[in-house]
Amino acid sequence: MQVRSGTSSPLSRRASEKLVAVRRRFGAGAHKKGTSGAVSHVYDYDHPHGLPLPELKQLVGGKAANIAVMAVELGLPVPPAFVVTTAACRQYLASGWPDGLDEELRTHMARMESLLGRGFGDTSDPLLVSVRSGAPVSMPGMMDTILNLGLTDVSEAGLAAATGNAGFAADCHRRFRTMYRSVVGFDAPTDPWQQLRGAVEAVFRSWNSDRAKAYRRHEGIPDDVGTAVTVQAMVFGNRCARSGTGVLFTRNPATGENLLYGDVLFQAQGEDVVAGTHKTMPISVLDERLPEVGAELRGYATALERHYADLCDIEFTIEGGKLWMLQVRVGKRSPQAALRIALDMANDPDFPLTRAEAVGRVAAILANPPTFTTENPDHDAPLATGLPASPGIASGEIALTPEAAAEAGEAGRSVILVRSETSPDDVHGMAKSAGILTSSGGLASHAAVVARGWGIPAVVGAADVVVGGADVLIGGRTFAAGELITIDGTTGEVFAGSVAGTRVVVPEAAPLLLWAKELGIAIGEPEAPCAPPPGQSAAAGGETTKVTLDDAIRVLAIKGFAKPDALGLALRTGLEDATALLEELVANGIAEAAVGSFRLTADGKAAGDVLINADATSWGATRSLAALDAFIVLDHRMKNVVTAWQTREIDGAQTFNDHTDAAYDAAVLASLADLHADADAWLAPVLCELPRLASYRERLTSAAAQATGGDGRYVASPRVDSYHSVWFELHEDLIRLAGRTRAEEVASGRA
Repeated sequence: MQVRSGTSSPLSRRASEKLVAVRRRFGAGAHKKGTSGAVSHVYDYDHPHGLPLPELKQLVGGKAANIAVMAVELGLPVPPAFVVTTAACRQYLASGWPDGLDEELRTHMARMESLLGRGFGDTSDPLLVSVRSGAPVSMPGMMDTILNLGLTDVSEAGLAAATGNAGFAADCHRRFRTMYRSVVGFDAPTDPWQQLRGAVEAVFRSWNSDRAKAYRRHEGIPDDVGTAVTVQAMVFGNRCARSGTGVLFTRNPATGENLLYGDVLFQAQGEDVVAGTHKTMPISVLDERLPEVGAELRGYATALERHYADLCDIEFTIEGGKLWMLQVRVGKRSPQAALRIALDMANDPDFPLTRAEAVGRVAAILANPPTFTTENPDHDAPLATGLPASPGIASGEIALTPEAAAEAGEAGRSVILVRSETSPDDVHGMAKSAGILTSSGGLASHAAVVARGWGIPAVVGAADVVVGGADVLIGGRTFAAGELITIDGTTGEVFAGSVAGTRVVVPEAAPLLLWAKELGIAIGEPEAPCAPPPGQSAAAGGETTKVTLDDAIRVLAIKGFAKPDALGLALRTGLEDATALLEELVANGIAEAAVGSFRLTADGKAAGDVLINADATSWGATRSLAALDAFIVLDHRMKNVVTAWQTREIDGAQTFNDHTDAAYDAAVLASLADLHADADAWLAPVLCELPRLASYRERLTSAAAQATGGDGRYVASPRVDSYHSVWFELHEDLIRLAGRTRAEEVASGRA
């Protein structure tokens, strides 16, 4: 084996060059100069940056970049806003409040005042704003938001007089005081400008909150990116009965049905929808309560969907019957939904998507079409039913706190986190859970959003679930912490014990496959074999003749943490060589020791991003996305195998598998062998396109052989290089290669 030294490795050059380029472009070099020649840290929402959207997000964050698309490119009704850049956040966290930022805030607020005809801090008709985080990569609920900023005791009276609604003004002030105290840490000052600075600083600081750090660790997001801060004129969903707020998808992202899908809450503000503490209503209620707004929203949704020629998800607020659009993005969807959406769009003669384009969009999925679970008529009826927030079936022991869920997950046990509602402070337990069940909240609640983003089955708003301190009441039946339940995130049903069903191919596959045949588009045809990459063996157990520091950085970027033996297993090399690689990385400031393991430093994470992004560019966006889509179909089967290995039925009751039934275990291992055969066949052509993934193939083959040979640890134990452990790392790698994150990848249940 060869190990490149730190001084000669292209890693150090590439990482440093990339970091310099990024910071030049999105640091001082990217900012306009003011009249005094100083660097600007603030931009109006309609500023003509002239940057591609991905690069714009690095500068102003995803929220502000998307606002610009809607307001400037599409001319939709968007409340005026300005944004404080990610560079300002990084400077603040490194050395304090940037020079000149106070003056810039006043300049851009003055423009907003002139657009709206109201004054910030005015006592008779005050301009109020929201202050929201907006990282370049979506981190839902992880950082802080403050609404109704600018209110004081005096301006509350002015707002009441201007609107003729003292109750509304008092509600806004109450919300602001509570939120400001919670986020900033002290009572709101009476000077609105002090309020604004305190709020911006608090959002900057929230980048380093424990929950944000935990989320970034799970998602592999670099710690040194920082967040932008979007300051936007308030529109009030809580103003009157003709006001409200909501989120929607232009089609059902779980099934693909061509109906608006989402939540709305009247006389409320946006935080009420996502917090999970209020009972939301289906988006269709707008057609009854505010038909003119419902029609307008439907028109905007149609326009956006046609603009992107794809599924979109949207955030909106209604104030006194006036619709305001707050956010839009291309929506993620389940594999089944992807097929149905492609089929329906291409069948619509007025929609800008041809049959060939539709087939091409889902060709990878059609190679191994998704299946769904039919109802098991022999199983007991569900105990309770909630909202199907994130598709998939999950069985596990009940955990009533995030700490208990994290402990069980770390021990390798399947766990369902059961809460009244979840909050960002629960993410460490959610990350270790097989499923999430809440008694309150809607389809846009925190539990629903995070579960979809991480591909975790979830049922929310189950009114027949009552959570206590040591037990939970489900449909009138008491379950203690640790007892086994099953949730179905596709139907919203909750069962006692473990539930299994029969899987059949979704019906949308057949007509698309027929189109492919008629159009001469190859689906799933075997490709010519390719030679193994130089220095590597395509066979399981083959020796690797060259391992580089770059290889080690990629592994650490995906794993997060690794001991020398784990790094050696991942690289298919020995302990001595793995130790030497880690020592070299530490010496170059790329890795550091942490809690008995090693992890990448901030510069190491940047280097990892460079390497993975280079791989992604080489592979190509179309091929990487197609590979990920095909993998997701296999991932459904993997989850079923792991669940079956961990639980089984004994004397009519579902319990944890003690592995005393040899015939049962043999059947599960046979399913694992079948899965591995299909996964290996899927990987073979992928390796022709990106040879470095061969290490996953070798590790999966080795783990499958160990498991079927009698060592059950190699099915799913985190203490060895088990099949499930390798599978999870491969999934993470594919997500990053496709330019996605878990928060973006599995919206509405790609799992």
